Amino acid sequence: MRLRSAFTAVLGAGLLVAAVPSSASAASGQFRYDYVTVEGYEATGFLNDPPSDLCLNLHGVGEENPEPGHSPKNRTDAWATVYTGSNCEGDSFRLRPLTGGGSERLKVRSVLFD
Repeated sequence: MRLRSAFTAVLGAGLLVAAVPSSASAASGQFRYDYVTVEGYEATGFLNDPPSDLCLNLHGVGEENPEPGHSPKNRTDAWATVYTGSNCEGDSFRLRPLTGGGSERLKVRSVLFD
């Protein structure tokens, strides 16, 4: 009888752990930024549903392009911290969820969502 009670308790605890939702691993929405390509063309980069807690180097504005991106728009449901350097280094600025944005003066090369 005790063995059955112990088994039931362990099974119940396991089901409770499985039922508790985990924290979200991605921001929902879109992050946008503008940049000039190495060929001199205006372009817009974007990230759809970007992962959280992971530094993301922005496409088109890395080491191969001397010009950083600019005018970031955070349309995700998470806070975004943009950085002037690659690998989330350099000066940073926080953009609020859904409505955060910056002008052409805000230069970006990487972003972190939290």
